[in-house]
Amino acid sequence: MFDSFPAGVSRRMDRPAYHADLARVYTSGIGFLNKLERGQHFEERGFASWEAFAAGDWNRALSAADESREEYAQELRRASRLGISHRRLRVVEFPITPYVQWELSVLRVRVDLGDQIRILDAREITDIEQSHPVPEVVILGDAVMYEVVYDDAGNADGANRYTDRSLIRETNLGFNALYGRGEDFHEFFEREIEPLPPPKPARSGAGCHDRG
Repeated sequence: MFDSFPAGVSRRMDRPAYHADLARVYTSGIGFLNKLERGQHFEERGFASWEAFAAGDWNRALSAADESREEYAQELRRASRLGISHRRLRVVEFPITPYVQWELSVLRVRVDLGDQIRILDAREITDIEQSHPVPEVVILGDAVMYEVVYDDAGNADGANRYTDRSLIRETNLGFNALYGRGEDFHEFFEREIEPLPPPKPARSGAGCHDRG
């Protein structure tokens, strides 16, 4: 699974170019957007909920996440108008990192609105990741696939853009297989996240993540 991905041919895009390209392709009739998330530590500077989390104000982090509810609802309504289905698979390592605890608390708002998000325990894919981790990718139909990349300091620095349709299909088949093995978001959240105490944020070694 994902065997061809490391050798795939891509074009590097800086962050503004990546965002502009994704926005353009998104409205071109792609049909679906699949997102696979693997990293366990990120920073999301400028996002109110993350800023509160990073400052140690957990209650404010949760309330700020809920304040984004209408924005997320608008995103999903737009996707529906365009005929685009969204699916996200979040790989989670144990012990759960402060960032992932926070992120899943934000994603719960999206799931409540109908976003299709599932969780996969990283311990279930050790056989797949013997040589390399599963890729962190955004797949837009069979047209384009992006691998988010980071600079030496660990900040989001754009993406590698793939257009080889056979590689995109193969990667998407891998996504589908893992998504099918994933757990219902609410079941995972209620069992693994709700019992946790408020997290202590950890900035060191974190990257700047593209929210969405």
